Amino acid sequence: MKKLLFFALLAILAAGCTEKVNIKLDPNYTRLVVDGSISTDTAAFTIDLTQTADYFYNAPIPRVTGASMAITDGTNTIPLTETVASTSGVYKTDPGFHGIAGRDYTLNITLAQPIAGETQYSSTCRLMHVARLDSLQAELHPDWGKKGIWEIRIFAQEPGDEVNYYMFHLYKNGKLMTDSISKVVTSDDKYFNGSYINGLATMYINADHPWETLHPGDTIKMQMSGITKEYYDFIGEVQTAGFNIPFFMGPPANVVGNINKNAVGFFAAWSNSYATMVVK
Repeated sequence: MKKLLFFALLAILAAGCTEKVNIKLDPNYTRLVVDGSISTDTAAFTIDLTQTADYFYNAPIPRVTGASMAITDGTNTIPLTETVASTSGVYKTDPGFHGIAGRDYTLNITLAQPIAGETQYSSTCRLMHVARLDSLQAELHPDWGKKGIWEIRIFAQEPGDEVNYYMFHLYKNGKLMTDSISKVVTSDDKYFNGSYINGLATMYINADHPWETLHPGDTIKMQMSGITKEYYDFIGEVQTAGFNIPFFMGPPANVVGNINKNAVGFFAAWSNSYATMVVK
């Protein structure tokens, strides 16, 4: 009854609010948006450059083209090359590159045209070590939900040398299931620092979804990554705010990245460990 009264009152108020309100936004203030990462895998890593747009900007996301970019670990310099025009604003390393755990990697960006009066941007991230995954376990709980929930557990020895932060991705039959930052799982080692991780529940898969559920014969692969506390906090803030990467109009101001000069986004580096199993 209270809900009905509330909605009735809301309808009356809405009907009476006929005064036009003009919202003035500054369409000229833009910021560089950086989205990219490297890891210990050998691959052509991607750095994506865009810029924030006005709230009412009704066009494809503005891409930042013509930039010069390189990654350095203090000894080696790895240039990035912009891809073809159809995906302009996307820059890649050589496919033979891989990061080394324990090193600090700095991304240096020189823009062809200034954004917010700046052409030089940079970001530094340490490539953290990661625990080695031993194995996985998948168990269906048929009494959870309509058709059940799959629980994915991991087994690994946690090093315990310091506070560690982890990120988890899941692949099914070679396809990445955690394909957006909203689906990524993160954890610190508060409750298992230095201990053997004996069947930690890491991910849950809804059997109600035909494209998501597991079947006998499916191959699942877990990627466990060692990340910095700054990136761990960044993922948590983005997930709480409800935004995905890339940012189409920029994230809320309280999401803190690691790009200097008030740019938006994060340049991340992490090490990977994998475990694979076949569902029975």
